[in-house]
Amino acid sequence: MTDTVRAAAPLPLPLPLVTVIGEALVDLVQLDAPGDYRARPGGSPFNVAVGLARLGHRTALMARLADNTFGRMLRSHAAAEGIDLTYAPASTEPTTLAVVSTDAEGRASYDFYLDGTADGQWTGAETALVPRDTALLHFGSIASWTSPAAGHIHSAVQRLHAGGTALISYDPNVRPALLGSPERGRQAAERSIGTAHLVKASREDVEWLHPDTPVERIAAHWLELGALLVVITDGPHGAHVFHAGAGSLSRPGRKVTVADTVGAGDAFTAGLLGALVRHGVHSPQSLASADPAVLRTAVDDAVLVSALTCGRPGADPPTALPRPHLSARAPLDVTHLAFPGDTGRRGTADPVVPSGRSGRG
Repeated sequence: MTDTVRAAAPLPLPLPLVTVIGEALVDLVQLDAPGDYRARPGGSPFNVAVGLARLGHRTALMARLADNTFGRMLRSHAAAEGIDLTYAPASTEPTTLAVVSTDAEGRASYDFYLDGTADGQWTGAETALVPRDTALLHFGSIASWTSPAAGHIHSAVQRLHAGGTALISYDPNVRPALLGSPERGRQAAERSIGTAHLVKASREDVEWLHPDTPVERIAAHWLELGALLVVITDGPHGAHVFHAGAGSLSRPGRKVTVADTVGAGDAFTAGLLGALVRHGVHSPQSLASADPAVLRTAVDDAVLVSALTCGRPGADPPTALPRPHLSARAPLDVTHLAFPGDTGRRGTADPVVPSGRSGRG
């Protein structure tokens, strides 16, 4: 009797790896009573990594995590989100702290305690460990313009850019109190833009970096520096998109009842990058030839993810629910998103964007 040999089912291909490099810090968020604060995981790159993981993407975080109470909190939180921490070095320096205050409209402002902390002390050996199978690398914010970290991160990004296969995303996430002057900020941002394919920034960022200059002119300049796509968020007005080949377009915002804007920009970045990956846009070549319809969908997804985050206190982006009946490329809808701990709830009734400024990261 002859045995019937059945061909094994092909193994599913691994999801593209999105690697995020930069700071992981602790936000001390102001509560109702004066002097009362709550410690929350934060830092723009850390928030982006969490947002991507919650949207179902394979995510690695390169962040220097201290061996102290706050560092262990950050490591535990990231691990619980399913983020790969293989490339996150242990640090002997303390964790960076950001004291977060919000105004009556929920707009966040930050005071940083950065001197001598883990996030600025990257070494060349640490940044050389970017995962080899990285399809998309995101960087930016404090670590990208704080010495000595900035030089090592820039070198690592340059090497990846020279390889020509990975898509590189950059967000300056401007912090005027740390940068000091727009001139220094422009120098730092333009060096990084020269190694990036995608640049996302807020209107606040670009207006501080380039006072009295239309955002269209700034976006054109950044495209000339080498970016293929520039996305500028604009609070209640949504976002403006500038593509090297497909021209420009704008997408509307959504109304929202704002809890605060902490992490809103990072949630937008996670939504944007996640949507591009879902559409197979995770190489310089695919971004250069991206269909305008794909760009519209990606920005709409990003606006939705950011809006829902604004309705929650702190940097707490939504989690994508399974959508087995839909194509992976289908646009996100509010019913496709939920929040940890919201058992049985899908999204929120009225997805939203702040009625004022968008806030930074």
